[in-house]
Amino acid sequence: MATSPLLLDHLVLATPDLAATVADFTRRSGVAPAPGGAHVGLGTRNHLVGLGGSAYLEIVGPDPEQPEPARPRPFGNDRLTAPAVVTWAIRPPALDATVTEAHAAGTEVGPVRAMSRQRPDGTLLEGRLTLDESAGLVPFLIDWGTTAHPSAGLPSVSLRSVAASAPDPAEVSRRRVTLGTALDVAEGPAGLTARLDTPAGTVDLP
Repeated sequence: MATSPLLLDHLVLATPDLAATVADFTRRSGVAPAPGGAHVGLGTRNHLVGLGGSAYLEIVGPDPEQPEPARPRPFGNDRLTAPAVVTWAIRPPALDATVTEAHAAGTEVGPVRAMSRQRPDGTLLEGRLTLDESAGLVPFLIDWGTTAHPSAGLPSVSLRSVAASAPDPAEVSRRRVTLGTALDVAEGPAGLTARLDTPAGTVDLP
């Protein structure tokens, strides 16, 4: 993994069945992910696990307590048939400047959007991100502003490595470099995997 841990914010493990994936992660790792909260209006909710430092794993899936959303759920949840590490987020020192520099270098990251999520204890988390439908091997950007970072106080494992493959590794790597980060990419089908050190041993995601 050739990316600065100071930039990594979180990995996204999307799943069509959140309860089943959380239970499977708990069984395999010996660590129970903490409930993160609902994404109201998007039809999803998440559970979180710390990855060391201020990075974390977000396990996100459909929320059975919400009505069907007006648009497809984020992270391709409606198309998934099994859990997958679908994308990752980086936390640049200055989100707006990074977006401007990326656009100048020909890397489209999508518009900056406000987002919020209420934790089970009622705490409202607010921030801004650049997530769009093309987010995947190229990370999206996030800025939590004055909100306490979601990684604080989470049950944790250790992130050993992240691996990526793509049909055109050079183009993916070029776009990542324009965002101020890099990750080794092998040639192959588009995808991300992660290896974790846990109390129960090594766990490979997905």
